[in-house]
Amino acid sequence: MLHKQLLAEAISKSRLLALITAVNSCCGLLTVLQAYYLALSINAVFLEGAAVSAITNWLAILAAVILCRSIVVWWGDILAHRLALTIQTELRQRLLQHLLALGPVMVSRQPSGSMVNLLTEGIENLEPYFARYLPQIITSALIPLFILLFVFYQDMIAALLLLLTAPLIPFFMVLIGKAAEKLNKKQWEKLSYLSSHFLDVLQGLTTLKVFGRSKEQAAVIARMSDDFRDTTLQVLRVAFLSALALELIATISTALVAVTVGLKLLFGDLVFTQAFFVLLLAPEYYLPLRLLGTHFHAGMAGAAAAEQIYRILAIPVLSAGGPQEPFPRQSSISLSFDSVSYSYQTSGEWALKGLEFAIRSGERVAVVGESGAGKTTIANLLLRFIRPNAGAIKINDRLLDELSCEDWLRHVAYVPQAPHLFSGTIADNIAFGGSYSREAIAEAAKQAGAHAFIEQLPQGYQTIVGEGGRSLSGGERQRLAIARAFLLDAPLILLDEATASLDPYSENVISIALEKLFQGRTVIIIAHRLSTISRADRIIVLEQGEVAEIGKHDELIKRDGVYSRLVTAFRGVQ
Repeated sequence: MLHKQLLAEAISKSRLLALITAVNSCCGLLTVLQAYYLALSINAVFLEGAAVSAITNWLAILAAVILCRSIVVWWGDILAHRLALTIQTELRQRLLQHLLALGPVMVSRQPSGSMVNLLTEGIENLEPYFARYLPQIITSALIPLFILLFVFYQDMIAALLLLLTAPLIPFFMVLIGKAAEKLNKKQWEKLSYLSSHFLDVLQGLTTLKVFGRSKEQAAVIARMSDDFRDTTLQVLRVAFLSALALELIATISTALVAVTVGLKLLFGDLVFTQAFFVLLLAPEYYLPLRLLGTHFHAGMAGAAAAEQIYRILAIPVLSAGGPQEPFPRQSSISLSFDSVSYSYQTSGEWALKGLEFAIRSGERVAVVGESGAGKTTIANLLLRFIRPNAGAIKINDRLLDELSCEDWLRHVAYVPQAPHLFSGTIADNIAFGGSYSREAIAEAAKQAGAHAFIEQLPQGYQTIVGEGGRSLSGGERQRLAIARAFLLDAPLILLDEATASLDPYSENVISIALEKLFQGRTVIIIAHRLSTISRADRIIVLEQGEVAEIGKHDELIKRDGVYSRLVTAFRGVQ
């Protein structure tokens, strides 16, 4: 009935939870007082023939109790929603921070649509759990207990009936709830899968249109929506069945108490005030348990989402690897890989095996190899997205793992093959790495060969680009990414073949900009096109995660080894 981790979240807000418990206890006492003064008033007027004016004090107290009970219930709802909102906000922030801490390599293994659904719908599903279900558990434990104590003092037999029949409600609730729990998990899984697939379809809409498969995918989404609808209806059927069972048990139990009290009143074993007092309390006794059954299914929906939330939070974050030392601004960067090995957990195979090479300050080095040779893994290691399983990476003779990650990344300008632009102005996207003046942004754009096309845009540097920079061409996005690198002015340039898949004009403009960018800096080019490699000072050739060859272009060609085969294959497809 209770999710351990969600309960721990609530307990962590002990003051707020204690206040909710106190309010619910107060509500229980006020319920008893309300029934007591109502029974006294009715007995005095209808049976004893007292005038209404004679019971004004009781009526005033009764009105005050009803008003106070309404205020207490209202305040309890506010506190419960405050508890839910506080935990939801903190959990959403913790989940987001955890995803950011995991880094792009780990996050890329999770379906994007599922992650978005978890951060939005998943967190929202926790609101009924904390705002209604959990407070109702407290209410169901306290209020019936208070009522039972007062009824026991008035009529022992009625109290025993209440005591014996009350466990039937949570018993049937749990019995039916087990089936509902499985359906809730199934419903959440189908919703997550639907979200992931829908996002995948949106991202691949161009491909679907080109191959004429968009209508087919529309039918797939419709079928998945129908499956989700059917699962949701199954959950609702169980919920309605549960509500029917609980209402039936509560009604029959109340009727049993009423019959017992009526017979005792008839034979003179109870006075009217006692009998009516017990009859008023009987429905109030079962009400919290009935409401608990009503909120049970909403709580199970939150628990199903929580399973996925805590599954993500359980993924270990990349550890820093030791004390993080400051890394003040360096004018030059040299680096070395000393017997570095790395394995991705998903495949279990070694992406890099005992990698050994060194890059001198100011040197321009190209890293080449077939797909899967380990080129991207080297970039991920240098960007601190992952850590080596064995060996060490040294920066200016200092271990990379021991350097402050934030300080280190200020020394690296990364220009990927497909740079991402965020929704915002051109200027904001260029200055993404920090706060810069308009003049500095414009100068960086000029050096990157981007100033001319930016000036032709409707609002120049203040032109809004859409998410991902879809309003710009591939060459324009690349030039903005290079402008970022110019603005960062980092001593190490990590380039993931920026000219791949570009038209000749854009490639020429970007090549000129890159030559300017490379001046006086250490450069590592993750090369996919061999046409840009010949100008490198050295070429590192990878094969199955190991260094196969190192040398200049002409030297490697003469060796007739792995590099020579790559060049021959490249020329063969031109």
